[in-house]
Amino acid sequence: MEKTIKVLVLGGGLIGKPLAVDLAGDKELRITVADKNINVFNGLHTFSIDTVQADLSDERIINKLVKPFDIVVNAVPGFMGFNTLKAVINAGKDCIDFAFFPENVLLLKPLAMEKGVRVISDLGVAPGMSNLLSGDAAREMDEIDTLEILVGGLPKIRQQPWEYKAVFSPVDVIEEYTRPARMVVNGKIVTVPPLTDVEQVYFEEAGALEAFNSDGLRSLLFTMKARNMCEKTLRYPGYASKIKLLADSGFFDTEPVLSGQKTFIPLEVTSAMLFNQWKLEEEEHDFTVMRITAKGNKNDKPMTITYNLYDEYDEKTKTHSMARTTAYTASMGVRLLLSGLLNDNGLYLPEELGDNEKIVSFFLNGLADRKVFYKKSVR
Repeated sequence: MEKTIKVLVLGGGLIGKPLAVDLAGDKELRITVADKNINVFNGLHTFSIDTVQADLSDERIINKLVKPFDIVVNAVPGFMGFNTLKAVINAGKDCIDFAFFPENVLLLKPLAMEKGVRVISDLGVAPGMSNLLSGDAAREMDEIDTLEILVGGLPKIRQQPWEYKAVFSPVDVIEEYTRPARMVVNGKIVTVPPLTDVEQVYFEEAGALEAFNSDGLRSLLFTMKARNMCEKTLRYPGYASKIKLLADSGFFDTEPVLSGQKTFIPLEVTSAMLFNQWKLEEEEHDFTVMRITAKGNKNDKPMTITYNLYDEYDEKTKTHSMARTTAYTASMGVRLLLSGLLNDNGLYLPEELGDNEKIVSFFLNGLADRKVFYKKSVR
């Protein structure tokens, strides 16, 4: 009789939920979703998914919660992601992580080895597949001169003034617009202001979009050997100037401001005001677009490898594109741990997986089965 594998998903939000539903389709898996908010459990029982209400900000609770499970998925918000992942590793559990926390995940590498577990971190669409496919390009080339990643998620229907919606909270999005962007120029890591180097880029399915600097390279800064590297966020044209106006006017400041007899923090007020304006509604159509371009050489000849992704809201499952492309990458990560292709203990980054052609094919084929298609071209 085939053993049932127990999988615990920590966080049942807009990405954790479709991930759990996707995994529930595998007969050998038994899925449980844990969250503090019981409202996220609506509809999960129809897929034979178990639920448990728990405060995931308490490491002691997590340590006790994960004990009966074979694999844990870390899908909590970024601000609590690092400590959650650390607690899961300490409990001796294999883990797929896409909390996208600001801390350096490499600090947990020794702990993962000590506890004898397998962890894949930053396993979403970007970071995630952007890293994995960059690693795939590095494997095929002798040397990479330039690596450029352009990525964004946008609503299909453009509504002024922002022409933008997100599956993430406004404060997480704004953080992307205020954090200095790191890139590699002539082999050295340099820092530039966010929302800079704005350029217009054309995509066959999405049309003309605007690209600007953002701090999305993360671990690639230290693991990828390329002379020049950058990651840019994609939005509809004109967006960067609007956000820069807010930033320059102090709307994203975190220092208290006195107004009359009351004190307020501008960022908190701005986030509250933008919450409904930026909220992607349940059946609102969106799309995800990404282009990864690696230029270098092989056998002393110029070589360019390009990967293109274009994905839209799924009418059948009522799942947003940004949720699909992120969640299904992570769910394929769970299946990878069960596939026999990744048996050695340790903490892995997606670009390290890209060095294995079989693993790359495993992800691309699994995502294609879920109608998420990456098109690769080599010249």
